[in-house]
Amino acid sequence: MPVDATKVESPGWWLQRLGKKLLDEREDSRPDADGEITPGLNTLRRYAEGKAPLPHVPGVDPREVAEWMKDARTNWTSLVIDSPTERMGVDGFRFGAAKGSKSAKAADEDANRIWQENQMDADSDLVHYGAMSQRRAFVLVEKGDDGRPVLTHETPYQVAVEYEPGNRRKIRAGLKMRRDDWTGGTLATLWTPETVYAFTAKTSVPAFSGRAAALRQWDPLHLPNVVDGQWTNELGLVPFVPFVNRRNRSLEGFAEHEDVLSIQNRINLSLINLIAAMKYGAFRQRFAAGLEVDEDPVTGKPLQPFQLDIRKLWTTDNSDVKFGEFSATDLMPYVRAVEAAVQDLAAISRTPPHYLIGAVVNVSGDALKAAETGLISKVRDRQRTFGDSWESVMRLAFKVLGDEEKANAFDAETLWRDPESRSISEMADAAVKKASAGVPWRQRMEDMGYTPSQIDRMEIDRAADALNDAPAEDPQPASLQAKRDSRTVITRTADDVPDAA
Repeated sequence: MPVDATKVESPGWWLQRLGKKLLDEREDSRPDADGEITPGLNTLRRYAEGKAPLPHVPGVDPREVAEWMKDARTNWTSLVIDSPTERMGVDGFRFGAAKGSKSAKAADEDANRIWQENQMDADSDLVHYGAMSQRRAFVLVEKGDDGRPVLTHETPYQVAVEYEPGNRRKIRAGLKMRRDDWTGGTLATLWTPETVYAFTAKTSVPAFSGRAAALRQWDPLHLPNVVDGQWTNELGLVPFVPFVNRRNRSLEGFAEHEDVLSIQNRINLSLINLIAAMKYGAFRQRFAAGLEVDEDPVTGKPLQPFQLDIRKLWTTDNSDVKFGEFSATDLMPYVRAVEAAVQDLAAISRTPPHYLIGAVVNVSGDALKAAETGLISKVRDRQRTFGDSWESVMRLAFKVLGDEEKANAFDAETLWRDPESRSISEMADAAVKKASAGVPWRQRMEDMGYTPSQIDRMEIDRAADALNDAPAEDPQPASLQAKRDSRTVITRTADDVPDAA
């Protein structure tokens, strides 16, 4: 039975609206709100994987250009994405206004358990990389069969969401659409705050028309103990948490490499031209003037009297023949063009130049730190944005567990690994100075880069070391011995006083 898509905010209407939005964004290019052509997700992915389109070289067969591209392709845009991603790591979470209270510490431990049982140490990197390379990523929070929260990384290739009108923080509906590898069809799950709907289509590439009255390819998915493919949403909200990259550039997100795609194209063209110059003009080409060339009596084609070979010498008996050679093509202009484009890419993307060029000779540590200032600032900006999203993920996970207090803990804090490269001596010196300034021991350990679980083990070890280091020659505590000494003095004084009677 076709799914009705005529009623606004009906399940079919949401399926059509979000499904079309999802498929449109996958295209190679699409017009934005201003009518400008922007790259689609497929284009962004190809650039991130080093599969930029072939440049056009006048006078050269495109098939030959494609063959050269195998050697000329250099994936600079991958470094633009990888350099901030590799410096983003979540160490844990901190809950509660009274950070040192037992309830806050229990919340921290519960959040760490949720994080670890969902293998988020590894999957969080996928979320960060996905958001930076594809404008945004999602984390889906569901209840598992054991009642525990399940966190999964989702991509904009499979997920589309719609916000409340005029509110960019509250999601009104969310759709996840994926191909069913077992049947070759398509499965779709639609979430609204009230209900969850499941649909299926027999085709792997479903189509959505802008004004279709009914979606004829789709049918409700029949599941055990589910009526008409729908059930109540127990959470009361759409369980997708978006991680939007560079929201200041676009509300839908802006990829890290999106504004350097043209520079990557320029680099590819320069490299192709370099290969063409190397192939056709890097070696001196010889010529012969006044030479009569015989023809093949069978084919009528001219016979080449000389074959270019470094081991052969060209000679002739004809004194009128003059031999010469052309000058070789200078390759340095092509090399400088590539270097100039790489410098532009480094400046625009705030990627340290030594990451791209790879030449570090006699450079001081202060100079390297200064070169990474832009990258560190960029990473900290992404941490602020993604940190809010991770806190929303944890609050939603506690809502799955039924813990409303932690689900509404809006003073939660994401603990990020320090993105700066510091030596051990620098961190140790800073910790000593912070101790003299009164900074607590646990905070100093966090600043040194230890994770909350490592700090917990260190606290236990510190207590054990303190007991082992206690003096063993006096079996009695000092306070108890002092009390006994005082009683002895009082008794002797009373015996020495004469009887008042």
